[in-house]
Amino acid sequence: MADYLVIVESPAKAKTIERYLGKKYKVKASIGHVRDLPRSQMGVDSENNYEPKYITIRGKGPVLQELKSAAKKVKKVFLAADPDREGEAIAWHLATALNIDIHSDCRVVFNEITKDAIVESFKNPRAINMDLVDAQQTRRILDRLVGYNISPILWKKVKKGLSAGRVQSVALRMIIDRENEIKNFQPEEYWTIEGSFEKGKKTFDALYYGNGKDRIKLTNEEQVKSILKNVKGTNFDVVNVSKKERKRNAAPAFTTSSLQQEAARKLNFRAKKTMMLAQQLYEGIDIGKKEGTVGLITYMRTDSTRISETAKTEAIAYIESKYGKEYISTETKQTKKASNAQDAHEAIRPTSTMRTPEELKAVLSRDQLRLYRLIWERFIASQMAPAVLDTVAVDLQNGDVLFRANGSQVKFAGFMKLYIEGTDDQTEETTKLLPEMAVGDQVKSLEIEPKQHFTQPPPRYSEARLVKTMEELGIGRPSTYAPTLDTIQRRGYVVLDAKRFMPTELGEIVHQLVLEFFPDIINIEFTVKMEQDLDDIEEGSRQWVEVVDEFYKDFEVHVKHADEAMEKVVIKDEPAGEDCELCGSPMVYKLGRYGKFMACSNFPDCRNTKAIMKPIGVKCPSCETGEIVERKSKTKRLFYGCNQYPECEFVSWDKPISRPCPKCSALLVEKKIKKGVQIQCTKCDYEEAPTQ
Repeated sequence: MADYLVIVESPAKAKTIERYLGKKYKVKASIGHVRDLPRSQMGVDSENNYEPKYITIRGKGPVLQELKSAAKKVKKVFLAADPDREGEAIAWHLATALNIDIHSDCRVVFNEITKDAIVESFKNPRAINMDLVDAQQTRRILDRLVGYNISPILWKKVKKGLSAGRVQSVALRMIIDRENEIKNFQPEEYWTIEGSFEKGKKTFDALYYGNGKDRIKLTNEEQVKSILKNVKGTNFDVVNVSKKERKRNAAPAFTTSSLQQEAARKLNFRAKKTMMLAQQLYEGIDIGKKEGTVGLITYMRTDSTRISETAKTEAIAYIESKYGKEYISTETKQTKKASNAQDAHEAIRPTSTMRTPEELKAVLSRDQLRLYRLIWERFIASQMAPAVLDTVAVDLQNGDVLFRANGSQVKFAGFMKLYIEGTDDQTEETTKLLPEMAVGDQVKSLEIEPKQHFTQPPPRYSEARLVKTMEELGIGRPSTYAPTLDTIQRRGYVVLDAKRFMPTELGEIVHQLVLEFFPDIINIEFTVKMEQDLDDIEEGSRQWVEVVDEFYKDFEVHVKHADEAMEKVVIKDEPAGEDCELCGSPMVYKLGRYGKFMACSNFPDCRNTKAIMKPIGVKCPSCETGEIVERKSKTKRLFYGCNQYPECEFVSWDKPISRPCPKCSALLVEKKIKKGVQIQCTKCDYEEAPTQ
């Protein structure tokens, strides 16, 4: 019989850890939280120091009973939930339910599920950290106070099923603010002058820079023509050659946020999918008879880029054997920990450098392997030497017209031999070689071409960009990014269009009401301060009741005012202009959870519904009276046509957009190309840089 009981969160971890610890230990899983606030009521006593009322989660009674029974049969119970606020809270709830002294050395934490890490962690058990528990409890109470006060008002004034929350409302605001920026954007004209030059038998490109003294921005065609008149002949003098050696350092190993961003850029994974796969890799994969089930990466919810000395040593040994000593980083890396970092865990890294992606091909699914490869390569690259690039800038002058040519080439690949970080705009660093030139040389211009451009509106948020912006602003934490994005989509407040967030009509309505009656909830500065307050509680410098009280006193006033003053939003059914094919009654447009749909006005006697041709907010360029709507062909392929069909026969496979071409005022469309989506004019040669 076992002497010790170990309780972890996940059944996947339990077997692996039990094997590492031996016969004296029995390992069981709580399967996440066992207690929480009740769903049927607020569960927070605002009259009594915000005392939370915890109950056993529905369905967890048998689990808890089994754990209680197992606890009675052993000398000691160890609580080994995940190493973060949420895990600490789970450990505290279990201790309370099982009558374990929270001040005893009952808590065990580990950052990776490997034998060495597990055995070492059991040598250093500790008491439950109540500051961590209080920080988690405060977040839970604040979210409950916000959600359970605002949501019923939205149900009463708008429609059932709506919700508002501290972090989700700010994320929705960011998406709506960006949409308004795009709608209100006024493109500005600018020009470039591109030159093709020849030195000896080699050709190269250069851009107009200025007049030899100052850099000049080109804003109109007249200015460009005036400059071109000043170019005399085709000979240009080389007046300056500047050569520099530039180092480019590797990106640090992944945090939760940077992993979600890079997986979106490089693997096209949604944040939710990335975290699901990372959880599987962390909890353990059966890699064969020799090692059995083993955790392949460290804990995946972290703000830190810290790496253990053991992991560094192993990585350095691999780099030396694979690439040579010159590829090992000799720099002392500063550990990056965001100012709002929640925990001092390690970065996300492989638990063993020696488990290469190639060796794990046979035991991982395709997507598990792709994510593991990303984590493995990023970690190894983070310990490699910087890349060294030779850059050169050459100034070419003809009278008072100055062109500048820039060139670069990789002198030493360093970490770039293995891994290059992705970018949101999918740009790549290309090698541009210039011919050898010295001051006093002459080069010949082959062609000088002016080009008109227009400034572009900011792009809509992709998941990667929204996560990055939230992290930079200090909104949310590693554990909240993916659930937040999932919630605003499930509520029908936003939709993904070409992998970019767009607010729905319902999202706009809810946002406007929250903005009017609960301005603090969507105030970014207020939300950031609240996150800082939670960090202060974790560090023991503030009391949780004080933080909740400071928030709730003002919030309670807003709730009372909203309940009394918020007018009922009547989302009227609009006539659809056609009759129901089942009963002959008029069809109407209704607003549902996922946007508008068509339904019979004879409901509930007739329950006929169907999808509608979705307007996209663009006037028909052909008849100029109709609206462009989204439709589907018989083969379910999406296309766009005029809602006045058959009177107007305009159709397009490419999605039209609302702003006109800044060059010729014709229709702009979104064209799907290999690099993503590119906005192009249907008449002239105007096009914008592609977005992923």
